[in-house]
Amino acid sequence: MLDRPSRAARHYPFTAVVGLDSLKLALILNAVSPRTGGVLIRGEKGTAKSTVVRALAALLPPVAVVPGCRFSCDPAAPDPGCPDGPHGAEPLAAVRPARLAELPVGASEDRLTGSLDLERALTEGVRAFDPGLLAAAHRGVLYVDEVNLLHDHLVDLLLDAAALGMCYVERDAVSVRHAARFILVGTMNPEEGELRPQLLDRFGLTVEVTASRDPEERAEVVRRRLSFEDDPEGFADRWAGEEKDLAARVAEARGRLREVTLSDAALRKIATVCAAFGVDGMRADLITAHAAVAHAAWRGGDEVTAEDIRAAVRLALPHRRRRDPFDAPGLDESELDDLLGGQDTDPDPDGDGDGGPDPDPDGDPGGGPDQDPGPGSAPDTGSGADAGSGPDHGAGPEHDSGGGSRLAGPGASAGKRPAQPGEPYRVRTLAVPGLGTGSPGRRSRARTSYGRISGSRVPLGRLTSPHLTATLRAAASYQRERGRTGPGLVVRAGDLREAVREGREGNLVLFVVDASGSMAARQRMGAVKGAVLSLLLDAYQRRDKVGLVTFRGAGAELVLPPTSSVEAGAARLRALPTGGRTPLAQGLRRAAEVVRVERLRDPSRRPLLVVVTDGHATSGTDADVLRAAALLRDVAAVVVDCENGPVRLGLAVRLAARLGGEAVRLDRLAAGGLRDLVRERGKAA
Repeated sequence: MLDRPSRAARHYPFTAVVGLDSLKLALILNAVSPRTGGVLIRGEKGTAKSTVVRALAALLPPVAVVPGCRFSCDPAAPDPGCPDGPHGAEPLAAVRPARLAELPVGASEDRLTGSLDLERALTEGVRAFDPGLLAAAHRGVLYVDEVNLLHDHLVDLLLDAAALGMCYVERDAVSVRHAARFILVGTMNPEEGELRPQLLDRFGLTVEVTASRDPEERAEVVRRRLSFEDDPEGFADRWAGEEKDLAARVAEARGRLREVTLSDAALRKIATVCAAFGVDGMRADLITAHAAVAHAAWRGGDEVTAEDIRAAVRLALPHRRRRDPFDAPGLDESELDDLLGGQDTDPDPDGDGDGGPDPDPDGDPGGGPDQDPGPGSAPDTGSGADAGSGPDHGAGPEHDSGGGSRLAGPGASAGKRPAQPGEPYRVRTLAVPGLGTGSPGRRSRARTSYGRISGSRVPLGRLTSPHLTATLRAAASYQRERGRTGPGLVVRAGDLREAVREGREGNLVLFVVDASGSMAARQRMGAVKGAVLSLLLDAYQRRDKVGLVTFRGAGAELVLPPTSSVEAGAARLRALPTGGRTPLAQGLRRAAEVVRVERLRDPSRRPLLVVVTDGHATSGTDADVLRAAALLRDVAAVVVDCENGPVRLGLAVRLAARLGGEAVRLDRLAAGGLRDLVRERGKAA
């Protein structure tokens, strides 16, 4: 299953993919030099990301392995600690195609790292290791589709293996280590959420993929795809010649790699560029150097030139310049031109050679200059813009005729910019009380398929996570009456026990933000947006889904439907205008409807309601608010009290009581005492 597919079942040919020059180049550079560090492919859905990656295996040179070794040991230098070893001083050699192993998003830890062979342990009484995908991917490619949705515990294992080039398994009476060096390739849609910074940095190169807007190119894509679907084998045959030529060039470039010279001048140029762009750490310099050498070998040169560095920088640096999850990856092309500025490290760049795919000098995989300077970097010009609206005045020109709210546009605050959020900060831990069973995350306590083992139980259905010790203990006292005579343990179905694990889950954090005129009074909307932005950042780190409901004027609006992309929430928040009356009841009713629909879609994900308001309900009656709050009594809630000034009416505190939740003042939202309050409530529940 993991080896290169047969001709009849061959994947779509690499050379048949239309466009995507930057993506092809990044994959080829990794095929030429695995030290380049892998590729992260970011792009919208339906842009052939997975198609191109799966076609990569056909370009990789064959691998010499020790026959029968499940860990792909190199006969020229076998691993002395290989679990299938020792292989001897001069083991036999066999050649097989390079493998592309796919890690599913929902894979278990055992599937990734390997585990005790339970069948042999129970029937033969021996400890045998059953290898996982890290062993299968050794000296090949490990591909993770939707890598941004990968569970955190699997991300941690990948980080360890990528950093050490080794997989360590210490569990279930097994102590094994084996080599695990692979090209890590991941694909993701940024709309579904971003990667953890640690994993993001492990990808050597990154590419932004978008669909072509050229009608002719789009037509050619469809034409080739239809041809492939009609006759996959015939289509592959038509491209077999070009595939073979490209694979031969990759092998030739890999053989030429050691002959490429990286001069001190070129190395200083790389260091200058990395320092100027302010990337963290030294991995960027190292990856850029490896990519530049691979690019020189690919184009047929014998020394790294400025154009090799330029191509490498465009692929290696964009994702390393982000300062927080809301920053868009990218490079400033004009700054890069100034740094490289026509000064070549080689007076004779050895011509163009026959080059290979165009390194796309006009296309920046990072998307050009930074699109978003990040929260807090823009001057806070919004506070003055919103202060004049005053509490509960008419919405004026920004008031939507339909009674709802609109994002920044011609009708927002009489043409003035919405208030910009303040600098984000670390907020107190907010959690849902009790014990859930939701999606893996880092917020609330939950029964999960991973995490620490808190006990064992008789399986409720199909056994998926056996508790070996508890199973053996349950079977041990019956061995004599079952007639055991050999070394194997006699185990019956009734003896089986499954592990009960406790970890953390991600929740649906639904923000309900008061955008009325009273929130703009005393220039506090910038602080409110900064607080919500901080909560969004916290939700990103805890792997939550987020949604955003706003209310002002005469109605409420679902500005951001529940999503894993907190970047989308931050963008909506920055563009949020203020003004008009305070329809608090409508905001709560809209939130209740969102929660109801999401419970149908994802019943196991528990909601956490975060209401950001000063509590001044100036549209509707108090009875309306009571009825709306009753719809959310079974939802964990926190009310962020934005009321300030010398006189405090305590309306937000009363709202929290109606919701059965907690109230926290805006100026006390930073990390601190609320954690103890939530813990106490969790214990009481």
